[in-house]
Amino acid sequence: MPKGLDSIDVRILEGLAVHGPRNMAKLAKELDIPRGTVLSRIERMSSTFFLRLVTTIYHTNLGMKKAVVFAKASPGSEELLFSCLKVNKFYIYLSRVYGLFEGCIGIYIIPVQHTGEFEDFLEEVKKSGVVKEIDLRWSTCFHTVNRTSNWFDDNAKTWAFHWKEWVKEVFSADSELPYTLKDPASFPLKADKTDLFIVKELEKNAAVSLTSIAKKLGASLQNTRYHYEKHVVKNGLVETYQMAMLPFDRATSDMAFFVFRFGDSEKMGKFARTLLDKPFVIILGKILGDSSLVCQVYLPRLELRNFVDALSDLARQDFLLDYQYVLQDLRQGKWSRETIPFEFFKDGSWMYEHSKHVQALHDLLSASN
Repeated sequence: MPKGLDSIDVRILEGLAVHGPRNMAKLAKELDIPRGTVLSRIERMSSTFFLRLVTTIYHTNLGMKKAVVFAKASPGSEELLFSCLKVNKFYIYLSRVYGLFEGCIGIYIIPVQHTGEFEDFLEEVKKSGVVKEIDLRWSTCFHTVNRTSNWFDDNAKTWAFHWKEWVKEVFSADSELPYTLKDPASFPLKADKTDLFIVKELEKNAAVSLTSIAKKLGASLQNTRYHYEKHVVKNGLVETYQMAMLPFDRATSDMAFFVFRFGDSEKMGKFARTLLDKPFVIILGKILGDSSLVCQVYLPRLELRNFVDALSDLARQDFLLDYQYVLQDLRQGKWSRETIPFEFFKDGSWMYEHSKHVQALHDLLSASN
């Protein structure tokens, strides 16, 4: 991994997750570190470890259901498949993948009234012939996992991976899930257009000031603060702040999406709880109505193999029923990330125009022939 990460850096990351990146003064005071030092270390981690301070949105309270799409491309159509999946503007993350299959993974947020139309859109993609198989899984919102001091060796200034201890921890862990990983009873829309504009800006930069947002919005600071405090915060539109970073050397590390399947919800809960403070986990979600989890991880290549060995150990002990994973293609242009589709919110509701998505898909396919 790149040199330079130490225990103070990790403490700053922990503090950012707790207090948020818009409260640097309080963070510096609690850590007993000068504010300038905190800011300079964040800047160094941003350049060395690709640290980004973003806001994770609780899409459930925006009336949206999360879809995870695993798409196996027809040979020769890998790039075209990637483009086809992008024409649906309700995606928030798309990536080329390889390993179990060659193709794409997509994460979409679909207005709950239009989930059937999204499934129809995927059927249109299937009919095109660019894909051999599509596996759609509806998920809870993802639980963001930020870096903690757990598994960090202060003396060696590096991460230590205690896989045997982790396997033991899985059996003894509590099974109670955080609210983000529980099947929601409903998908209420608790936002107006101003709220969504604020949320969109926070997604891009969690440290952005309300003054800056107000200027872009063309509204007063007082009105913007009211919407932020009384709507965005009070209505639970923000899940947490994410300290998105790549803490291991990119040249020798891999990012992967796993699906874990369990025999019952208690085992699933125990497994999930042990991942909430581990340095290799990025996001974790639960498949709706099932004892299964979807998880994005980032690990040094050797440690990824050790992680899979640990999963095999759990399977031998009848704790884990099944696991599958695909590796993500992190080359430039092979992945894309978007904020909430703010431009499709009009007159107090989401405008999901299925026919336009299908037409855009057909236009793209015609142009590719």
